[in-house]
Order: sequence, then C-alpha cells, then structure tokens
Amino acid sequence: MKNDKPIGIFDSGIGGTSIWKEIHQLLPNEETIYLADSKNAPYGQKSKKDIVALSIKNTEFLLKMDCKLIVVACNTATTNAIEELRTNYPVPFIGIEPAIKPAALYSKTQTIGILATKGTLSSALFTTAIQKYSNTRIIEQVGHGLVQLIEAGAINSAEMHDLLLSYIQPMIAENIDYLVLGCSHYPYLIPQLRKMLPDHIQIIDSGEAVAKQTKNLLADNIGFNGTKSSNAIFYSNTEATVLRGILGDKYQVIEQDF
Repeated sequence: MKNDKPIGIFDSGIGGTSIWKEIHQLLPNEETIYLADSKNAPYGQKSKKDIVALSIKNTEFLLKMDCKLIVVACNTATTNAIEELRTNYPVPFIGIEPAIKPAALYSKTQTIGILATKGTLSSALFTTAIQKYSNTRIIEQVGHGLVQLIEAGAINSAEMHDLLLSYIQPMIAENIDYLVLGCSHYPYLIPQLRKMLPDHIQIIDSGEAVAKQTKNLLADNIGFNGTKSSNAIFYSNTEATVLRGILGDKYQVIEQDF
C-alpha cells in the first residue's frame, strides 16, 4: 500500500526532534513535517484546558499540510489531550507516554525513577498507568526548568548540570535501577545523565517504541511513501537558532507564527 502524504509531528518546542530522529532513522523514505511550538513551551506548567487548545491548534496546522497521521511527540500533550484529538479528528494519532512498563518489568530493586513535567505526572492518564505496577516503587521528580534551558540552547550549562544533579541524587539514594525520561526534551540530557548515574542504572525513553509503532501503523492501515526520496520540513514559531543547531544544515527550517 502506497501513501505519499507526510507524517506530521508536533511538540512544545524542539524536544520532539528526539522522536523525529528515531522515526526518520527507521523510516528514511517518509516525508515528515515537524511543528515546534516553542512560543508556548513548556506545556508541562499549563492547565489541561490550555494544553488541549494548543494541541488542537497544532493538529489543525498539520492537517492543512495533508498529513496522513500525527505523532504527538510530547508527553504532556499526549497525557492531557490525545483522547480529545482522537475524538475530534479522523486522522490516526500516535502518542508518547513515559516508558514505565519495561522499567517496572525489568527492575531488580523494584524501584524506578521517572523524570517528567508537572503536566505529565499530574495527568489522569499517568495516574492510571502507574496503578498497573503496584509492586514497583516509582520515585517521581518534576524536571522544573529543564525544558526552558534546552529551548534556550543551554544544554551543557552549569545551571543545567546543577539542576539535573539535584533531581537525580535523591533517586540514586532511593536505590532506583531504571530512570524513565518522561519528556521528549530529556533525551538530549542523556550524555550528562550517564556521567551522573552509576553504571547499573539504565535510562529509558520512548523514542524507539514510538518509531516502531509508527511503522506498524503505516504497514497495517495507512501505507508507506512510494517515492525513493524523502523530505523533512521543520516549522518554528520562534527564532530557530537552537533548532537549526540540533538539526544541522541539511534540513529546511521555516520560522512562521502559528
């Protein structure tokens, strides 16, 4: 089955490019359109009503681009808005949720940590998800300030290092053996986290699983791009220096208010 329409992806800024990279690596022939709603980042501190409204705005932008499916590459938007999106729009949606299941299943200490936004950790969907793993202690930590620093291009700053350390050390003290990253911005912090965490603590994010789910959905219901070449376009509603720095010069980045 062939379907040359693009895959749409949106996030509250540049973080979802970590998801886009996994999708592009697995499906290099697919056309993709990425929406960085950096003007409204972070979503994690907003009300559910505002998160739903922003997710609708992003969805309608991507539908105008004739996207065949939409990846909500934002944990906060997924946990707060994806049900409304699926109810109101006919296009298939793929969400991103913290990868609690593999961490809980494989934890030997039966204690895992999750670093996420307030919007994700306080959502009804997250609360329901963790109830399935009552035998596992889940140490929750809101990553206050991390998204803002990433959006500002301060990934390797001293401020970022000190913030991360203050969040991670209490988890280490609680004897976690898995750290779940519950925000699509956070994979860009993995190199620093590796240096802070003991070797036995595994880091899990959702990018690879989302890419596999995208491939399966295309195979089962939607269809793959039949052309040999692909194109990736990135839209940002703020000045896009940091986004360009993450992507390099290979891809088209358009600064446009939406």
